[in-house]
Amino acid sequence: MKFEARPVRIGAVSTQIIEAGEGRPLLFLHSGEGPDTLADRYMQLLAEHYRVICPWHPGFGDSTRPPGFRDIGDLAYFYLDLADHFGLKDAVLAGASFGGWIAAEMAIRSTAHFSHLVLADPFGVKAGGRDARDIVDFFAIDEETWHKVAFHDPSIAKRDFTKMSDEELGRLVRSKESLSFYGWKPFMHNPQLKRWLHRIRIPTLVMNGSEDRVVAETCFRLYAETVPNATRVTIDRAGHYPHIEQPEAFVREVVRFAQPGHDGGPQ
Repeated sequence: MKFEARPVRIGAVSTQIIEAGEGRPLLFLHSGEGPDTLADRYMQLLAEHYRVICPWHPGFGDSTRPPGFRDIGDLAYFYLDLADHFGLKDAVLAGASFGGWIAAEMAIRSTAHFSHLVLADPFGVKAGGRDARDIVDFFAIDEETWHKVAFHDPSIAKRDFTKMSDEELGRLVRSKESLSFYGWKPFMHNPQLKRWLHRIRIPTLVMNGSEDRVVAETCFRLYAETVPNATRVTIDRAGHYPHIEQPEAFVREVVRFAQPGHDGGPQ
């Protein structure tokens, strides 16, 4: 299955989306670099079960950061407008890493379009004290160290930047710049988010890789214990990106959790 991005305009904001599959909609919000930067196997598998909509975050990839966007809340409201635009109903909202943070920010504001929420190794909350390093400062370490921290198998992330085109390198730089813009201070979390997690009214799956060394396990526990109807699952042999390292296991858990009529509790 070949995925191609197409432009979409929501109000005054333009970005691109990847869309595939049929049936019940699933809105997937990507991690730092993009929905298909390292792999798209998880999208192929999800598209066997859902109509998958994978947008590029505004300001990432080929899109420019919209004037007036200042923080993660702007992205959350943008995606709620996108859900309106596509007329989503009874949809699954899923986000990984940075995208998981956006999904959580959306869900505390409104879940009108969604029936289930999936947060895979999400940023967004800090469980420790002021001086605790709950989230690795990945801007302060080199590429090789980052791969060892973020992946069970670091070889998955290795890329030869000398063989990339100027356009490909531009997308990476633009995405990293926007990631730092939205998440730099405070680093990759919103201190106010955890006090509003009780507003998430739909079944929620908190998923994490067993070898995630980017986000402290206590942060995932905080999500699972604070969201009212939350279930937690751990994916073996995966780091911070289980959807990339273990796409079959990732999709299996999503499909099992989000089946119609499932209230989110153990099966």
